[in-house]
This record gives sequence, C-alpha cells and structure tokens, in this order.
Amino acid sequence: MSKPVVVIVGRPNVGKSTLFNRMTGTHSAIVEDIPGVTRDRNYLDAKWDDKVFMVVDTGGFYPDPPEDIFAQAKEQAIFAVDEGDIIIHLLDGKDGLTPADMELARLLRASGKKILWAVNKIDATTKEDRLYDFYMIGSEDLLPVSAATGHGYEEFMDKLGELLPKYEEEAVQYPMIAVVGRPNVGKSTLVNALLGKKRMLVSPVAGTTRDSIDSICTYHGRKYLVIDTAGLRKKGKVGYSVERFALVRAVRSIERCDVALVVLDSSEGITEQDIKIAGIVKEYGKGAIFLLNKWDLVPAPDEVFKRIIPELTKKMWFSPYAPVITISGLVKKRITKVFPVIDNIIDERRKRIPTGELNRFFRDLTVKMMLPMYRGKTVKLFYMTQVREEPPGFVIFCNFPEAVKDQHLRFIEKGLRESFSFEGTPLKIYVRARRKL
Repeated sequence: MSKPVVVIVGRPNVGKSTLFNRMTGTHSAIVEDIPGVTRDRNYLDAKWDDKVFMVVDTGGFYPDPPEDIFAQAKEQAIFAVDEGDIIIHLLDGKDGLTPADMELARLLRASGKKILWAVNKIDATTKEDRLYDFYMIGSEDLLPVSAATGHGYEEFMDKLGELLPKYEEEAVQYPMIAVVGRPNVGKSTLVNALLGKKRMLVSPVAGTTRDSIDSICTYHGRKYLVIDTAGLRKKGKVGYSVERFALVRAVRSIERCDVALVVLDSSEGITEQDIKIAGIVKEYGKGAIFLLNKWDLVPAPDEVFKRIIPELTKKMWFSPYAPVITISGLVKKRITKVFPVIDNIIDERRKRIPTGELNRFFRDLTVKMMLPMYRGKTVKLFYMTQVREEPPGFVIFCNFPEAVKDQHLRFIEKGLRESFSFEGTPLKIYVRARRKL
C-alpha cells in the first residue's frame, strides 16, 4: 500500500505552506534534491509518533495572486477528494470566515472524506474565542493552531494521528514495476500491451485513467506486479496546476516500485514534465528505464534516434545510468525487451561488492583524484564500505568530509559504474569523518 496522503487545502494566505513546512521540516531530507529539477517541492513525507504519511501543500499549485478564487477552491476540492486519505481544511483566524471558505467546505463535506478543520493564526489561548466565528462552517471539531509559532500544534497533530491509518511496508512477492509519465504518453496502452488484455481504460484524452491499478504480468514464467500511474480528472481543472497534481500521483506509484518505466513520447521530444518525473524516480532511489514510446509513428527512426538520444542525455543528466528502449505500446513493438532489462536492474540494485574488492578499487581510484588542500591540510580519503542495497549505498571515510564536493562524488560514482556496472540504478554515496581512536 502507498503511504496515507494528507492534503492541506484552504484559500490563499491562510498559512498552508507554513503548516506544511512545520509538518515536514524535520523530514525534508528523506529524498534527494536534484538542482534545477526538484525545486519548490510541495509533497514530502512526514511522521508523527508511529504514523508515517505524505503531506501535500496545494498552495504550491497556484499563481499568486489567484486568478479565480472560487475556481481554485473547486480545483483544490477535486484534488483533495481524489488523492487525499485525510483533508486538512485550514482557515484564517485573523480574517474570519469568508464565502470562499464556505464554498470549499461545502465541496469537501459532500465527499464523505475524513476532514480536519483547523483555524490557523491562533497563537495564544486568549485568542481561542475567535473559533466561535467559524462554527457556521458546520463542524463542532475546530482545532486552534498557529503554524508559525507552534501554539496548539501538538494537539492538532495528535488529532490527525487518530485519523491516520498505520502504514506498513508491503510484503513484496514479485518485482514491482511502475509505469510513469506525463498524461497521454501512452502509459495505459503500454500496460494493456504488456498484460495482453484491455485492463485499463484507454482514451486519446489525457487523464482518463481514474485509479491506480495493480496487475500481475507474466513473462517466460516470471511474474511482475505492474503499477499503472493513474491519470487526472480534467473536469474542474483550470489548467495551471494539472501537471503539478500529476506529479503527486506519480510519487505514490514510484515510492512503491523497484523499477520505474519512464514513458516518453518520441514524437514530442523531452519536456519539462518528463524531466520532473524522472527526477522523482532518482529522488526515491528507484531503478529506471526510459521508454521512447510511439516509435511506430516516427517517420525516420535512425535520424530521430540520433537526434533524441543527445537530447535525452543532456536533459536527463542526473540519470545517465538509465537504459533507453524504443517501443510502441499500440502495435506491441519491442515491448518484451523491457523484461530482461528489468531483471538485470533488479540484480544490480541488490549487488553487494566484497569489502576487500571495493577497497582495492577505491585505493586505485583515489590515486587518480585531485583533491584540494583544506585549511592548509591535505584531504585524505581513507576507505569505502557498502552500507546498503536497493539502491546500493556507500560510505567514504575522510579526514575533512566538507572538502569533498559534488564533482569528486561524480568521479567516484563514474569509477564504480565502470568497475561494477550498476546499470539502471542510482547510487547513494555519503562522506563521513573517520572516528578518532
């Protein structure tokens, strides 16, 4: 199962982002930041007591000031109902209740979803009498809170914790494969082709897959669990935020998978949304395969391949390890080529390098490295050890960890891949200070 999703909604300037930052502040390092790709993330994991969940700040989806506050309210409600397990409707204790608040509350209440009503900017017990202004919203359970100062925050989170189901990691029986990509690149057509049957709703209109559906796929006697990333409802969307909503849905599939099939439309080239989705796969440390779909529509395949591969290499610079396969889900061209590659990536993700072999490699590699002086002293890399799998992770022990920069880590990663492959999987490399005896 995916982590429970908590969606924060409310009109502009009620404090959604401040609450989001407080809820996720101590957990913002769970995933990796990719410069220029994952900036302004408005979805993060959070934890309260033993409950783990994802928080989504819908405030990050909109222009400021909003173009149409009531259209925005409707769009927030649709997204929250579609995606949220619990909805936090945040109200402004300074401004009082507004018609926009009432309209959003009406839309949410009709859904039957679990809703937590919170009145923000109540930073002292003496100000809690402001709650009386909000009872017209139709809830007797109004929680006073100040996202900025923390007043009432523990009580608010305790109440949220009561509503949250306990998240447990899935007992994985088969390799889990997520089919991800922006709307209308052919994800569901590909899933249908892989399964050999019309399992998904397929339509030329972007966003017609209503729910994420898991299906078992068998190839040469081996079974795979295929996760199709649901599309988006177009009704009610004003256009600005559709792609950002889609990213949240992609995250829910990606966090569950072993390998992500990142589906690209070969007739359109690489878009910003493609890059963001591939960035999420990298953030979460998942295996990746780039699928250039709709290859049957390409008029001059050799010429297009020569053009699109350099573009892919440049724009997906953070995932140079991901194999590329040209396919057509519609006419079932080359689709079975993905299975041997998936199997290999899963093996690479589980690979463990013996310590002796790893350090012989590391010793030879460091001789070639040009490390700077740091505070007048020589920077020394002592040894490397593998500390995890899926994805493979390594720790380098050093006398001055802060002197080891990104370019040095890229050099080390390149050496690891040249010596040990790790095709299709990201690597995690950490630098630590060696403990003094």
